[in-house]
Amino acid sequence: MNIPFLDNWRKRPVAEATGPWSDPEGVAQLLSECELLRARAERAGVVLGDTPLSLEALDQLLPRWRDDPEELPWLANDVGLYLGTVIVRTVPGARWGPGPDGQPVVVMASGRQVDVVTTGQEWADTGTPELSQVYAEVAES
Repeated sequence: MNIPFLDNWRKRPVAEATGPWSDPEGVAQLLSECELLRARAERAGVVLGDTPLSLEALDQLLPRWRDDPEELPWLANDVGLYLGTVIVRTVPGARWGPGPDGQPVVVMASGRQVDVVTTGQEWADTGTPELSQVYAEVAES
């Protein structure tokens, strides 16, 4: 994922990451936009309400994005960020944070990091793991 203003913070150790990561609400707002995914879902009649039910609806979409190799990585990124948004908004204690490589991850109350961007890429490429299953597993832990 390429968010220019986050690039400098990616190179810093997590303990030093103050900048954008110090504003959890701002980060959550930025990462929840997912414009491409929201547009494609709306076109397919799926309303993304940042809920676990919307993840189930996404799991049922026909993967037409796989026909467009230029769009696929962008949509895959949006899918991961959307999955993370649903987790952060519905699972107590979950928040966004920088992963080991600076990529956004969801940090659970237990400290476990969930690499939602990679999960989104896998889902967009192959359809697995199902987003609703990932959510269920994360929400239980």
